[in-house]
Amino acid sequence: MSDMKKKVLFVCTHNSARSQMAEAFLNSSYGDRYEASSAGTEPTGINPRVVEAMKEIGFDLSRNRSKSVDEFMDQRINLVVTLCDDARETCPFFPGGLKRDHQGFKDPGACSGSDEEILVCVRRIRDEIGDWVRRYFR
Repeated sequence: MSDMKKKVLFVCTHNSARSQMAEAFLNSSYGDRYEASSAGTEPTGINPRVVEAMKEIGFDLSRNRSKSVDEFMDQRINLVVTLCDDARETCPFFPGGLKRDHQGFKDPGACSGSDEEILVCVRRIRDEIGDWVRRYFR
C-alpha cells in the first residue's frame, strides 16, 4: 500500500524542530495518503524543548534522530517542502523530487527568555505548523 501514498520530505537546516514536527503531524493526520519524512541540510540533534512540546499533545519524538538530506537523494519524493529560509537557499536539488514548495516558520531554537517563555514560544510554533499541515494537505 505504501506505493499508493505520496512521499513528502520536510527539510529545515538542522532537522531538530520544524521538520520533525511537520513529519509527525502529517503522518498522524493524513498517514493514509502520505508518507512523511524529514531531514536537514546540516543535521544536529532533536531540540529537547520540541520533544517536550510535542509530548504535551501526544507525540513521542524522543527516539527520533536528525537525518541528512543526503539519505533521501536516491528516493522518489512527490513533494519536498522547506520550512526555513536557510534550507530553501541551501537545499540541494533532489533528482527524485517531483514538486518543491516552501513554508517558513520561526526557528524554535531562536526562542529566548525563561524556561516557560521558551516553551510558550515553541508551543506557538508547534501549533502553527500543525495548523498549516492540516490545511495544506487536507
